[in-house]
Amino acid sequence: MATTIAPESIWQRFGVPRLKGNGRFVSASLIDSLGTGLIMAFTLVYFTRTTEVSVTAVGAAMTLARLLALPTSVIVGPLIDRFTARRTAAWGNLVSVVGYLGFLVTDSVWQIVVVVLLVQIGHTTYWTSSSGLVVLASPEDRRIAWFGFMTALRNTAMGVGGALAAFAFALGEGAALHAIVIGNAASYVLASVLLLAWRPPEHAAAVPEDTGSPDTDPEPPTRNAGQQSGAGYAAVLKDASYALLIGINATLVFGQMLIKILLAIYIVDVLGLPAWTAGALIVVNAVQVSLTQTLVAKRTSRARMSRVVMLGSVLNAASFGMFTVMYATPDVVTYVGLFLAMVVFTLGEVVAFPAMENLSVTMAPSHIRGRYLATYQLSWTVGEIAAPGLLTFLLARGDVLPMLFLLGLSLVAVPLLLALERRAPTKTSMGVSA
Repeated sequence: MATTIAPESIWQRFGVPRLKGNGRFVSASLIDSLGTGLIMAFTLVYFTRTTEVSVTAVGAAMTLARLLALPTSVIVGPLIDRFTARRTAAWGNLVSVVGYLGFLVTDSVWQIVVVVLLVQIGHTTYWTSSSGLVVLASPEDRRIAWFGFMTALRNTAMGVGGALAAFAFALGEGAALHAIVIGNAASYVLASVLLLAWRPPEHAAAVPEDTGSPDTDPEPPTRNAGQQSGAGYAAVLKDASYALLIGINATLVFGQMLIKILLAIYIVDVLGLPAWTAGALIVVNAVQVSLTQTLVAKRTSRARMSRVVMLGSVLNAASFGMFTVMYATPDVVTYVGLFLAMVVFTLGEVVAFPAMENLSVTMAPSHIRGRYLATYQLSWTVGEIAAPGLLTFLLARGDVLPMLFLLGLSLVAVPLLLALERRAPTKTSMGVSA
């Protein structure tokens, strides 16, 4: 008897996975990303407009708060293993709510440190849990599509959040800014409720811990995960293959600092071009990710994951080489070259990151996946802390040294990925988890 295969919808043709049963999760992620984009651009201006603290002191307080929040992901890992990513992410949002409400009564440096620390803890808790949420939402053979979709959703929502923040600054002082904070806090409460009410589809192979319980996740926590032999962070540290994966991820993290740290100063101070050029390139990046991420993830979902990341690293290296060459070209060529370099860089980004996220969950044992993902998230946090100082140090010693450093670092990922293939051939082989 012939088997009838349902035709793909228009969304699935563009790489958007089936969302049935996961609407609450997607809505919560949308709220989190909007709030993150809003608050990243909003916090510094908010405190300088609503307090008498100087901009320098506010900046220092924010930096201190983020340093104090550095161990958060390490603490969150066991919570994910004990209580599931779904509950842990919801609790992280509620911690953010407390921090946002604290904004309303803050008027000194130490208070800024406290409330920004709470918000940072909440955000880190959510984003450390986010890969685990995708595991709950998606069957194993659809994870790359889901990671691609969530990346596109996150980038688009964060961009909209940043735009809302820019609009908010034009509203004035005081009450308008406080209203935005209250609205953001309320949205995070809603995100927490959505996550707690979400019941992931029954696709995971794991056996539920409490059969018949209405609050059971398909991939439940292991109650004594921390007490199992080799089940703590010691097991993560002894896993040489995963350590190699984290090293590879660090090269990608530094590459991502192009947009967050290096691009504007390189274009304005090194190339001598107007600041709007950097803004336009960032828009190109955001639009390209939003429009192409799901389709690219679909096209690469059946390929060898390590080779997909390798392609992304090579594209990154090519883009950094193009940015470097722009140092010695005429202005007209420079403009064209910069936009082409950004397109290549963004293509590397959309190619590499869904596969990298999939590798991170595929290579992590399910009973202590939270600890593994926490360590993986820590590589992001450490990279984001180390990159500003290192890249500006290099820039002070040579105009193109930061770009050459990022180019070399991207190429280093290639032999590391080949070594990872030799160590874990099955888990790096296909888009479907082994």
